[in-house]
Amino acid sequence: MENLKGKTAFITGGASGLGLGMAKAFAKEGMNVILVDFRQKAIDEALKFFAEKGWPARGLQLDVTDRKAYAKAALEAEAMFGKIHVLVNNAGIGIPEKEIWTDSYEDIDLAIDVNYKGVLNGLKEILPLIIKHGEGGHVVSTASKAALVPVPGFTLYNSLKMAVCTVMETLACDGKKYNIGASTFFPGPFNTNLGASSGEVRAKHLGIEIPSFAPPPAPPAPKPGEAAPPPPPMPTFDFSKIMRDPIEAGERVLRAIKRNDMYIMSHSDFKDGWVARAAAIAKGFPDEPETPGFKQIFSMLAYNPVFEQQTQVPAYEANK
Repeated sequence: MENLKGKTAFITGGASGLGLGMAKAFAKEGMNVILVDFRQKAIDEALKFFAEKGWPARGLQLDVTDRKAYAKAALEAEAMFGKIHVLVNNAGIGIPEKEIWTDSYEDIDLAIDVNYKGVLNGLKEILPLIIKHGEGGHVVSTASKAALVPVPGFTLYNSLKMAVCTVMETLACDGKKYNIGASTFFPGPFNTNLGASSGEVRAKHLGIEIPSFAPPPAPPAPKPGEAAPPPPPMPTFDFSKIMRDPIEAGERVLRAIKRNDMYIMSHSDFKDGWVARAAAIAKGFPDEPETPGFKQIFSMLAYNPVFEQQTQVPAYEANK
């Protein structure tokens, strides 16, 4: 979708963090934006910015796990600006994880409901509206770099974010005949409030706040006659140079929609990790001849040409 001016975007998790960064970039491009969030207070606060800019924006309170409410919200959103062209499945949650066998079933279900079913709910309710008007559109779903390079101790987050990628790759195939593009966004470190918003979601659904991080344990007291060990050196690295502004995320996503990119990467730093993973998977195939005729009979299993549509993404340049 090269011309987005006047088009409408429906953005879940849109009242803060990455979702708000996308909304700002979209609105600056001339789009109408609908900030969809389960926190009305956050919506009200975010809308002040758009009002000051004179940008068309509306808010819509919604819990993406509530299917009946989602169906109602979809129709309300369509009535706000007319046709919806862009769906952004950005709402997500992080929960306290350890080894998967120690995670509670309540947290497991909540993670699946928000990070996976929430995306499917968006596709079920918004895509038919885009298909109906026949003008085409685009869907972006937020995953994470953790989908590409799994982080130990985060089974749910790693796997569900990779599941989102597979959903979008399949949509890239199935949406072609409707002129609907599909992208997965794999953000690295950005300044967001995922921790705070996740805590609110968890409190709403489970009545349990996400526990605060405990300080590191104090070093053991020195034995009589021994000098106390020196304190550990304080880190001197400026993390502000690593954490990026969500508006950059929005601009990267906006560019990807125009280019019809299947994959939106925010940090080239994770490329080596992904290349190593892909190479490891390739090594898992046995070193033996292919089965004669297999690729002719099961061509849809052996290869998918949809990957050929992704072209090399150029370096990011901030939209001044």
